[in-house]
Amino acid sequence: MKPLRLRAHTYQQFDADYGRDVPAENFGGWQNSEVEIAPQHTALVVMHAWEAGTMAQWPGWRRAVEYHPRALKILAEVFPPLLSAVRASPLPVFHVVGGRDYYSHLPGYQRAARLAGATYALTPITQDPVYKRLEAFRAENVFVGPHNRPDVEAGFAQLDFAPAARPLGEEGIAENGPQLAALCRAHGVNHLVYVGFAINWCLLMSPGGMVDMKRYGVMCSTIRDAVTAVENRETARDEREKQQALWRVALEFGFVFEADNFIGALATSR
Repeated sequence: MKPLRLRAHTYQQFDADYGRDVPAENFGGWQNSEVEIAPQHTALVVMHAWEAGTMAQWPGWRRAVEYHPRALKILAEVFPPLLSAVRASPLPVFHVVGGRDYYSHLPGYQRAARLAGATYALTPITQDPVYKRLEAFRAENVFVGPHNRPDVEAGFAQLDFAPAARPLGEEGIAENGPQLAALCRAHGVNHLVYVGFAINWCLLMSPGGMVDMKRYGVMCSTIRDAVTAVENRETARDEREKQQALWRVALEFGFVFEADNFIGALATSR
C-alpha cells in the first residue's frame, strides 16, 4: 500500500549556541514538514475519551479537573469527522480504557485480552505509616480536595465511553500496554496516533500511553486539535501545559499532526 504524505509539526532541538546568554535560544524550534505514514502500519488510538457527566451532576469533579469543557468541545467538533475519516480508511481504530470496568463485555476488549494472554501484574511496595500520612496530606492539599472527592468518586463509578468515542463493531480495546501491543502485533501496526484526554497526563503516562508503548518500539504521535491538557493556575489561560506536552511528543515520541490535514491525507487512501 502506498505511503500517505501529510504535514507534521516537528521540533528542531539543536544547535545550542554557547556564545549566547541562553544557549538553547539558538535551537531551530518548531518546524512544519511533509512526512509520510504507512496506512497498513498506523492506527488511531482514542484514549480516555470518557462520558463524565455534567457540571450539575458532579460540580466537585469540575472544580478539580478544569479541562472538561475543552474536552467536550473536542468531542463535539473534532472527533466526529476525524473518526469517520479514519473508519473509512485502512487505519484501524484502537481504544485505551481505564477508570472502571465499562468495557470488558465488548468483543474488542475480549479479543485484545485473548491476544495478550496473561499479563504481568505489578506488586505494590509495602506502605508504611509515614507513607500513608504523606498520601493523606497530598489528598487533602494537592488534588482533588476533600470537599470534591465525593463527586469525583461518584462520577468515576458511572464512567463510560463518550458517545462520540464509543467503539464500533470489534474495534480493539486495551486497558494496558501489553494488550495494546498485542493489538499492534495482530494488525501489523508500529505507529500509533493518539487522541483523547489529557495529552500531558493519561496519553503520556497511563497504562497504554506513549511511555508504555515506546518500550515496545512503537512510534507515538498525536493530533494537536484532538487533545487537551491538564493545566494549572499559571498555565491555563494560554494552555501552556498543552504546548509543553506537544513539544515532548515531537521531541521524544513521534509527530504532531493537524486534524484537517490528517483527514485530507486519509481521503487519498480510499
